[in-house]
Amino acid sequence: MSSTGDHSPSIDFEEKLYEFSGHPLKITTFKGAYLGVSAFVWEPGLVLCRYFEDEKINFTGKKVLELGSGTGIVGILAVLLGGDVTMTDRAYTLNQIEHNVSANIPVTSRHRSKIRALLWGNDQNNFPTDFDFILGSDIVYNPSQFPGLIQTLLHIANEKTTIYLSSNVDAREGSADFHGVLLPKKFNCEQVHKSRNNCIYKVTKKAPGDED
Repeated sequence: MSSTGDHSPSIDFEEKLYEFSGHPLKITTFKGAYLGVSAFVWEPGLVLCRYFEDEKINFTGKKVLELGSGTGIVGILAVLLGGDVTMTDRAYTLNQIEHNVSANIPVTSRHRSKIRALLWGNDQNNFPTDFDFILGSDIVYNPSQFPGLIQTLLHIANEKTTIYLSSNVDAREGSADFHGVLLPKKFNCEQVHKSRNNCIYKVTKKAPGDED
């Protein structure tokens, strides 16, 4: 027995209810688990889910990769909309994603969900390059991570991959520069939706020779 006591973090489980495309979701965040920004459901994620609902997007038969899954809410909805979805984030976040996958995806559909660690700029070579969609919500907020994020997108995306990025452009450092300057050097980038400060960009990889 340790004489110094138990210094393990005290985890509070905070649940919130949502509904998109007719699918009720109960999302749990692990407060006090040192997950940082991953222990929140951020507005750009909700905006992207609502966009899928409004546009009646169907991922049936499609391979989908989510970057920076956090709680997993976007990737979980993509599974419920028919996709074969790989949700990724840093390793310390995966337990939270697994909890929400178990709570929201029926057992009969869980074979279409995968959860893997992915550190941008380091682990992308461990992933295939045949995804139909790549999703990211509120992942553009730290300029030091932009090179790794672009490197990851360049490796994993092919010219037929559709990338949806949902960002709070005004509130996140460097976000406007990322979407307006850095990303267009290698990708076609079109803003397809705006809700207050939250913008959704539809992104595709440029063909060789078209890159800046």
